[in-house]
Amino acid sequence: MILSKETAAKLIEELKLQGKKVVFTNGCFDILHVGHLRYLNEAKKQGDILIVGVNSDSSVRQLKGEGRPINNEIDRAEMLSGLKAVDFTVIFEELTPIETLEKLKPSIHVKGGDYDKNKLPETATVEKNGGEVRILSFVEGKSTTNIVKKIQFKDGGNDEKDTNI
Repeated sequence: MILSKETAAKLIEELKLQGKKVVFTNGCFDILHVGHLRYLNEAKKQGDILIVGVNSDSSVRQLKGEGRPINNEIDRAEMLSGLKAVDFTVIFEELTPIETLEKLKPSIHVKGGDYDKNKLPETATVEKNGGEVRILSFVEGKSTTNIVKKIQFKDGGNDEKDTNI
């Protein structure tokens, strides 16, 4: 289910009062792939409820460049909501989830293994609000960018000349 930040903040507050650990993670999640699935399953194991922050279309364009995202923000958030591990999604406009984390105040904020907790801009915000930042495993070689390159015949020498039709 896609929630507004305001609704998510109230929900998290209630869940924490019930003793639940609320886990938050974020990303573009432009073309869902097995790397996302493994990462989100691992994120869910960190607590009771998993909320995924989804970068808005405009923030994805700023982060990834023209031509991205491939899928719009509502479609990406809805796809994520359909995964067993994901309880709720929230769309955010900023380049980093700092403002969203300030509003939601999750128990745990997780990022993939390609991040360094000490270099994450959101670590200070999470810890200031009593939360914890955890870095999960890195899923090697799985990325939307790699998939897009493969589709564009730029990956591994696969181009139109190699196609036998």
